[in-house]
Amino acid sequence: MEEHLYIITYDISDPKRWRRVFRLMKGYGEWLQLSVFQCRMSRKRHAELVALLDGIVHHKDDHILLMDVGLADKVTPRITSLGKSFDLVIREPIIV
Repeated sequence: MEEHLYIITYDISDPKRWRRVFRLMKGYGEWLQLSVFQCRMSRKRHAELVALLDGIVHHKDDHILLMDVGLADKVTPRITSLGKSFDLVIREPIIV
């Protein structure tokens, strides 16, 4: 399954909606900063996330950016990180 790496950032005007978006995003990727996540997703998972976010946001008040960095296994993002360390999200098996 082909996965892309996404950087997702959002500006949500209402604290209640912001918390809903934050909780949703935690299920899709790694939290980097207050309103920034990195996610490895297939096209299907990306479409699912977009649909869920679209149902939460108020289009006149909120803003979400989903930046496709490229194929997760082939892209090497050039990132400068000051302060805390930055770890690229990697694909790992999940044992249930």
